[in-house]
Amino acid sequence: MSQIIFLHGASSSGKTTLARTLQREAEVPFWHISIDHLRDSGVLPMQRFHDNDFDWSEERAKLFAGFHASLAAYADAGNNLIIEHILDTPEWVETLKRGLKSHDILFVAVHCPTDILVEREAARGNRQIGSATKDQETIHQDRVYDLEVNSPDGVEVNATLILEALRNGLRRSEFTLRG
Repeated sequence: MSQIIFLHGASSSGKTTLARTLQREAEVPFWHISIDHLRDSGVLPMQRFHDNDFDWSEERAKLFAGFHASLAAYADAGNNLIIEHILDTPEWVETLKRGLKSHDILFVAVHCPTDILVEREAARGNRQIGSATKDQETIHQDRVYDLEVNSPDGVEVNATLILEALRNGLRRSEFTLRG
């Protein structure tokens, strides 16, 4: 069984910085995986999507189906994962629950005040303006987490809380509740 730290938060909420800190401080090796890694590495032909050579709306579902299947494959092979994700499509949760069901998942909400999200989003320059606010308004609704952290509390504080929660083994999120 692999250990999975699943960071769920709005775009620009601090998931990547937190994941890198967790990866550095964890007692065992963790892979850090996000859809941004595919986008930023050149795996995806992003310029062609931006140029409207390809229709993102036609490709999005296939991309995420493959991404979710790859997460299960990495974990099934024995790799510990730090997943950063924005669960903005309802069926993704069920897909991930099925694919990751045999692993120890710590589901963590990463919260960040909207004004900070807006500021970070603008500073990054590679995000659609307004997407962080849209995420913030919807993605945490009806989610059941093992732990919730607040980005302004600081990355070191949040990493410590997450690693302590990982060690204590108590799980109560929607990824571990069976029904």
